[in-house]
Amino acid sequence: MSSIEPVLPRPVPGILSPPFRAMTIGMLALISLLAFEQLAVATVMPVVATALGDASLYAAAFGVALAAGIVGMVLAGRWSDRAGPAPALWAGIAAFVLGLAAAGTAPTMPALVLGRALQGMGGGLMGVALYVVVGQHYPSALHARIFAAFAAAWVLPAIVGPALAGLMERHFGWRWVFLAAALLALPSAAMVWRGLVAGARPAPARPQDVQEPRAGLGPAALAAVSAGLLYAGGQSAAGHAAVVAAALVGLALSAPRLLPHGTFTARHGLPAVIGLRGLAAAAFVTAEVFIPLMLTRERGLTPVQAGLVLTIGALGWSAGSWLQGRSTRPRSDAACVRLLRMGLGSITLGVAAVTLVLLPAVPLAVAVVGWAITGLGMGLVFPTLSVLMLRLAPGAKQGAASSALQLSDSLVSAVGLALAGLLLAALQQQTPTGAFVAGFAVAAGLSALGLAVAGRARAGRPAVGAATICDSPESMLDAHQSPPA
Repeated sequence: MSSIEPVLPRPVPGILSPPFRAMTIGMLALISLLAFEQLAVATVMPVVATALGDASLYAAAFGVALAAGIVGMVLAGRWSDRAGPAPALWAGIAAFVLGLAAAGTAPTMPALVLGRALQGMGGGLMGVALYVVVGQHYPSALHARIFAAFAAAWVLPAIVGPALAGLMERHFGWRWVFLAAALLALPSAAMVWRGLVAGARPAPARPQDVQEPRAGLGPAALAAVSAGLLYAGGQSAAGHAAVVAAALVGLALSAPRLLPHGTFTARHGLPAVIGLRGLAAAAFVTAEVFIPLMLTRERGLTPVQAGLVLTIGALGWSAGSWLQGRSTRPRSDAACVRLLRMGLGSITLGVAAVTLVLLPAVPLAVAVVGWAITGLGMGLVFPTLSVLMLRLAPGAKQGAASSALQLSDSLVSAVGLALAGLLLAALQQQTPTGAFVAGFAVAAGLSALGLAVAGRARAGRPAVGAATICDSPESMLDAHQSPPA
């Protein structure tokens, strides 16, 4: 008598298993460097402006990187859809490294601003291209885990970055804050290259699969200038409202040409996912900017103590990302929507709790717990939206979808910060407490709006070429390991 042994499905390897290890480590290192530079520059820029002797360009060093990053996101989306993510990724790494080197060796402040523009462009190219790498080189069963790792790689520098940048400036000089990151990016890029070469290389999309973009680079440039104006408007009181108004008009004209049709009405499917990313990001960033100011002015904390509260939020973000990335199977759309509702509800609740600390009778611990809950919500929301984006985007348009996701993040956050800044400027002289309440109300309102439309982040049927929850782990693994056509 013979017995037939059951055929057990092969488990999907983890993101650090041999097929993915080099690429995963390299991508996480690049993301950490992107995050570190954002925080490190803010830490050392006062020293830089003094050393180079031109404080008038202080805000421009930040605004130009933001504007160039927006153009880089648009370029990377189109480039990735036409030729795969590798060319955009290598161009982004090259621009990022050259920009860091230019900033680190800049003899004058204008030269540093030009280096920051190149660095921002490289960051925009890299950020979008890495999302497309995930979509094309990782099975969908691993998407939640790799995006959770992305979140951790972004949050970790928020915890150690400012202190590390300060130590580097003190012992080695401010230039090494830029130069060290440039040097570290090279081995990180080599690991990604090794992973891309060793893994399966998907065939490029057929020309008929790729639709022409609805707009040229003009809308991208207008959006970049408008975002820069919003940042500049937030740095000065004179002409603040006029600058913000002009920038908002520019965004109103350009954003509909850069984001999927239906984003601003939260149409079911990918447009709702793109819109939710912007709402969640804007809610978090707006509240985060107000917290240190509120804690130092209203509760008498030192800047270091207020910064520790922000660190608690970063830890909460990491915890939320880890929780949503524990699943070993792709989640259904309904399960993803539940995570989004939990996350957006946590953000709204957490911001409300922080606002309560404006009442003298409320213990400071309420703000700490509230901000931890807010971070937890972001950890649930961001990776889930990334997974849904890759699932709902057609295979030949993952670059455009990744670009739109990150553009929504940047543009809606800029608008949220500008509106909150206007309220702060208008109210802080008459009622400082009311000014903070208004700012936090903007943040909570954005997340509450996201909570109201979170159920639209799903489609009736999967998009053509997109991964679905019906893919078996073993079939996805076989597809990944099969040789390229």
